Amino acid sequence: MFGHGDLRLVLLSLIAEKPRHGYDLIRAIEEKFGGAYAPSPGAVYPTLTLLEEQDHIVAETQSGTKKLYRITETGRAFLDENAVALKGVQSRMDLAAHAFSIHSTPEAVREAMRTLKQALHMRRGPWTAEDAERVRRIIEATARQIVDGSNN
Repeated sequence: MFGHGDLRLVLLSLIAEKPRHGYDLIRAIEEKFGGAYAPSPGAVYPTLTLLEEQDHIVAETQSGTKKLYRITETGRAFLDENAVALKGVQSRMDLAAHAFSIHSTPEAVREAMRTLKQALHMRRGPWTAEDAERVRRIIEATARQIVDGSNN
């Protein structure tokens, strides 16, 4: 979704608006995309660590391991220096959000996808080759039915 360095600018600009937790940052970006996209924690938290190492933000630990991120003067200066790039990223996000809204998957379908994903992860016991092949056939047949609009 984001080009090189884009997520760093977006996170820093959101923290500049107000101090935030990592989860709050993920949700804020998801809101900007109307729920159609959310960055993974695996992308967000390493970027926050990088911003800390660059002295663009500071983290204050709250209630256990939860961290509240605040922008530093160095971070504000970085945002000022990269205002044109940030504006470009925000424009691209607006365009992508609009495209997603036109083609967005209904919430009921997204919820069913989450249920399927969870079912696959919760399956008990080791996967056999036969089990994997059976599930692959079911998923691929279902995908064809969705594309074709059929029930068979």
